[in-house]
Amino acid sequence: MNRPRRHIAFIAAALAALTISLAVPPTAAAELPAIAARQKAEKKNFTDSEIVDGFMKTAFGAEYHLAGRVDRIRKYEVPVRVFADGARADRKAQIRRIVADIAARVKHLDIAMVDDNDDANVLVKLVRDRDLYRTISAFYGGARAKEIKTTLDPQCLSGFRKNEKFEIEHSDVILTVDNGDFVFLDCAYEELLQSLGPINDTASVPWTMFNDNVSMGYFDVYDQYLLNLLYDPRIKAGMTVQEVRAVLPAVLADVRAWVKQVNNLAE
Repeated sequence: MNRPRRHIAFIAAALAALTISLAVPPTAAAELPAIAARQKAEKKNFTDSEIVDGFMKTAFGAEYHLAGRVDRIRKYEVPVRVFADGARADRKAQIRRIVADIAARVKHLDIAMVDDNDDANVLVKLVRDRDLYRTISAFYGGARAKEIKTTLDPQCLSGFRKNEKFEIEHSDVILTVDNGDFVFLDCAYEELLQSLGPINDTASVPWTMFNDNVSMGYFDVYDQYLLNLLYDPRIKAGMTVQEVRAVLPAVLADVRAWVKQVNNLAE
């Protein structure tokens, strides 16, 4: 039996945030049909309040935090460059397609792949499932890796480091490559998107992949609204809830037009 995916997000003492994804892979025969079925059943029409509610719940806060303020917008204010490190050429190709998909659907986000880690501010580490905890330990230290292993059973995770202005400076995404296509795509989309800023999971919004109980495997329309709001230039790193609410009506109007256009949505 598949169990729901869960995430933990926290702000660490080093001003880092971490999300962890848990998933049990479906049977191989169900993987591609699972994505097609989700796309066919996907809700694509949302009220302003439904979109704003999800944005405020995911862009602010953190599911779990140790230190640092979580009541501010966190995002990249510079171009995002992604490097995929691993031995699986097929998974690297999938990451490249995912990054291109995100770039095409988030209007003001400058994101692209690079061929050298020295040129990247997002590192995607592709590992075998048996090497996952060893990799977590190398990234985050033995104590935190032990805590994660004791209390959770992650398939993938991501974290970011931000500065005192709440600008994200670097992100790390760790993905397992050998748990099936659906789990890989589901994790890759969610962790890459969360590494861009919307780190807080919420169980009260049923349309977002940033819900522990929701698995998508693709970049759905609702989450396109959230990422386009976050990366509109009028929404800046470090803004408070009150500051964001003051500009959201104008931003949302423009975001609605863009998401409608890029997804060929009807009136």
